[in-house]
Amino acid sequence: MKYLKIIFCFLFFNAFSQHENIQIFNNLNCNEPSIAINPLNTNEMVAGSNLNIYYYSDDGGFSWQSGILTSDYGVWGDPCVIVDTAGSFYFFHLSNPTNGNWIDRIVCQKSNDGGASWSSGTFMGLNGSKVQDKEWAVVDRNNNNIYIAWTQFDKYGSSASEDSSVILFSRSTDGGENWDNPIRLSEEAGNCLDDDNTTEGAVPCIGLNGEIYIAWTKDENIYFDKSLDYGETWLENDKIISQIYGGWNYNIPGIMRANGMLVSACDTSQNEYGGRIYLNWSDQKHGEDDTDVWLIKSDDGGENWSAPKRVNDDPAGKHQFSTWMTLDQVTGYIYIVFYDRRNYDDLKTDVYMAVSKDGGENFTNFKISESPFTPNSSVFFGDYTNISAYNNVVRPIWTRLDNFNLSLWTAIIDTENVHSENFEFSKKEEKSIIYLKQNSPNPFFDETIFTFKLKRSSEVTAKLFDVYGNEIIFFYKELKKEGNYIIPLNAEKYNLKAGVYYFSLENSKERKIKKVVLLGI
Repeated sequence: MKYLKIIFCFLFFNAFSQHENIQIFNNLNCNEPSIAINPLNTNEMVAGSNLNIYYYSDDGGFSWQSGILTSDYGVWGDPCVIVDTAGSFYFFHLSNPTNGNWIDRIVCQKSNDGGASWSSGTFMGLNGSKVQDKEWAVVDRNNNNIYIAWTQFDKYGSSASEDSSVILFSRSTDGGENWDNPIRLSEEAGNCLDDDNTTEGAVPCIGLNGEIYIAWTKDENIYFDKSLDYGETWLENDKIISQIYGGWNYNIPGIMRANGMLVSACDTSQNEYGGRIYLNWSDQKHGEDDTDVWLIKSDDGGENWSAPKRVNDDPAGKHQFSTWMTLDQVTGYIYIVFYDRRNYDDLKTDVYMAVSKDGGENFTNFKISESPFTPNSSVFFGDYTNISAYNNVVRPIWTRLDNFNLSLWTAIIDTENVHSENFEFSKKEEKSIIYLKQNSPNPFFDETIFTFKLKRSSEVTAKLFDVYGNEIIFFYKELKKEGNYIIPLNAEKYNLKAGVYYFSLENSKERKIKKVVLLGI
């Protein structure tokens, strides 16, 4: 029996903890995280979070050390971590200098030892008392140039018509030591209210031959610009290439502030999709109770774009939000991470990922968080998640909120064992309303999970019986909407003894039963 338990423990680990969750940090206001993997050594990873915390790992993200980032120019959040072709990491953030104004510049700090120590930093964008906000940077791996774009506010929060916001761009050709004077990219200015009519969310990406692509949002539109000469010149006129329905600033129940701002990526791998540009965002096209994740793509340098493709594959009516995208430049696979409420009728929130291995034509959705959390709108949750990938090493990073406490997490993604949670009804089951999967793991020692799908709304009853037909547990009897659901079963919680049980799920017309085996010590 001892050897049998060892075997089933192995099966339990692989079935229940398919993507092992690692807590990086659980103190201070650790939100809005950013993460980067060193392509020269994928065991080396660096991350950052608000307002001024850095993290580093030399074992592939299984363990982390942390520190407080300091700079002569102050450190005030919006972390962006990238890595260059020499393996040096860069931590970009907003400023709060002793001699200066709050967020009056964008600061760049550099680490040459895997994130253990950092330079005091250089800066760009200083323009009197104007506010420099929401930056994002990228490395051109053809020449090691660093490109960065951000939003400049004449006066943050001002409703005056004479105050406006614009997208700016700068570059460094010497490893972040010096920065060019900023160039204005956005033809049309936005307001300064930090809302849908503000120019926001500029994230640059690099093409096969060093093309720079940048997109941003304003007035429910997605604007696009590009440079073919390393940032010297840009399109004469910005292109409107798609819409963010309802705008980038939307409401999610339980979240203090949420947005669907853009993320961009370009495929520079050697696969058949090399050169393709992707843009990813979330919006409420289908209503305030239904936030979805979207993707568009271009194969001709941004001249023409596909229609938006819905990335999340659940039935309509649930929230998927705070999306971020990366592209593995070795495999060409697209990875997108987002918060997801498809499994619940309340504020409980999971973290999901979607992967496409065919250039964004199809996506497989899978859950990566080991347990849900319930946020609270009284705690600032942050505006974004992040993800990095290289040569099948994939590390998302996200914030969770439990009992008013923020914590920072990653997951060890098993790229060889990614399965969709979609249910396929066999011909025999086509007329069924309920599809019940076998619990996993089964047999189990302490906890197992039942997953089921409803093809349409139905009142369902879930129970557990012993082998004699005696009811042991009554889970619920309630009306459920169309969608996918999970029911956890914890042996200790219900004082279950080792043995055989039967799980029953039924409505007024049909009943599904699965045999369950609980192992003893």
